[in-house]
Amino acid sequence: MNILVPLPVVVPLLGAALTLVLIRRPVLQRAISVAVLVVTLAVAILLLWHAYRTGPLVVYVGEWPAPLGIVLVADQLAALMLVASAAVTLCVLLYSIGEGRADPGQHAPVVIYHPTYLVLTAGVTNAFLSGDLFNLFVGFEILLAASYVLLTLGGTEERIRAGTTYVVVSLLSSMIFLTAIGLVYAATGTLNLAQLVERLDALPADLQLVLHFMLLLAFGIKAAVFPLSAWLPDSYPTAPAPVTAVFAGLLTKVGVYAIIRTETLLFPDGRAAEVLLMVALLTMLVGILGAVAQSDIKRLLSFTLVSHIGYMLFGVALTSAAGLAGAIFYVVHHITIQTTLFLAAGLVERRTGSTNLDRLGGLARTAPLLGLLFFLPALSLAGVPPFSGFLGKLGLLQAGVAAGGVLAWLLVAGGTLTSLLTLYATTKIWNLAFWRSPRAPGPEASERMPRLMVWATVALVVLGLGLTVAAGPLYGVSSEAAEDLRRRTPYVDAVFPDGPP
Repeated sequence: MNILVPLPVVVPLLGAALTLVLIRRPVLQRAISVAVLVVTLAVAILLLWHAYRTGPLVVYVGEWPAPLGIVLVADQLAALMLVASAAVTLCVLLYSIGEGRADPGQHAPVVIYHPTYLVLTAGVTNAFLSGDLFNLFVGFEILLAASYVLLTLGGTEERIRAGTTYVVVSLLSSMIFLTAIGLVYAATGTLNLAQLVERLDALPADLQLVLHFMLLLAFGIKAAVFPLSAWLPDSYPTAPAPVTAVFAGLLTKVGVYAIIRTETLLFPDGRAAEVLLMVALLTMLVGILGAVAQSDIKRLLSFTLVSHIGYMLFGVALTSAAGLAGAIFYVVHHITIQTTLFLAAGLVERRTGSTNLDRLGGLARTAPLLGLLFFLPALSLAGVPPFSGFLGKLGLLQAGVAAGGVLAWLLVAGGTLTSLLTLYATTKIWNLAFWRSPRAPGPEASERMPRLMVWATVALVVLGLGLTVAAGPLYGVSSEAAEDLRRRTPYVDAVFPDGPP
């Protein structure tokens, strides 16, 4: 089974090369891209099953033994992230294919879109599987390089401006991350995560704290936590709908994943817990207050994206098994639901020519299926029972109550208030865009919504409902993953069966 571990990285990269060669054969490009992501999803499911049943799978790239070579590790957390990311990237790809067929060349030029999209997928999967800090940095850089291209597709002035901001912020975070990597290597002589478990523990407490906060700063920018999140609402809404959807669903979660690894594997002492709790509270409240003030669906959803990163940080900062399990479950939920809502927003824009709430109305009557495709994930995002969003928030709030303390109780209150304001924000979209009297469509409106775009969105809605139906088993996997993260030994023993050198 170990041979499966590198496939989620290698297969998309090979697919990207092949689709680039076939630039004059768009039908083959689309077929190869879909096949690549189907294979990636199947491999991710197998890795999750094996990691849950028998423990982490490890591959030493090039047969170089750790810590000399690159190590790829598929434990339960990494495999779960792989499954979620592969599922949404596949659905978004199908959505973009439907859009490209309906409007050839207008939104996502086929020649560069498919290779770049597959490179982005490879970067995300490499980040999840990386067993050392430098390879994690490489994963980030691969996905960021691809995201620069995707964000500026079409070359409009608005997209170039947003892309410039995104590039500057991403380069800043990469510089901080690279500096932190250099300091970690200078202090410990290694970048292998499993080996760092022992060597970081032997460092003076003050030096540990400096390294810890430098890594958190780099990952916090990538995860868009407050006050490092101002760039996101201005960058994401300008991109084409499928690009915005996959960015919203995945890219910030790679930063959250890196924070989870940092807090559990490298620095499990909880010294940053109070800071993370405060940051989580501010991220929740500032993000959702920004959302309720918006009059554009995409910008509103972008602010809710920032806000709900706070829930994930809340679970991580609690440092308990229950908190980590809630955070992991919520990451999977949010990847699916946030992507679905942005795809639904893309359908709204196609049907009406706008996502400005002042120009929308009557969609529940004129496009009832579209109304349903927005309504169901919106309920889950707001945390309405019995949807997965409610179950994830309930788990996090229960973990906060169990932890006790002033900050934990403030987070419980802040999480509850954020959930209520999220319900208000999504109700605002529903009332103005779907429920009130119809408005005249804009000049770019289209009565026809391509079937593939609709069915891709339907698939994600069904997947979101599946998270609710299968919440028990999924929460069980999340709890098992959280226990393994807290013990650290399953990860270390898988990489170094004879003990770290």
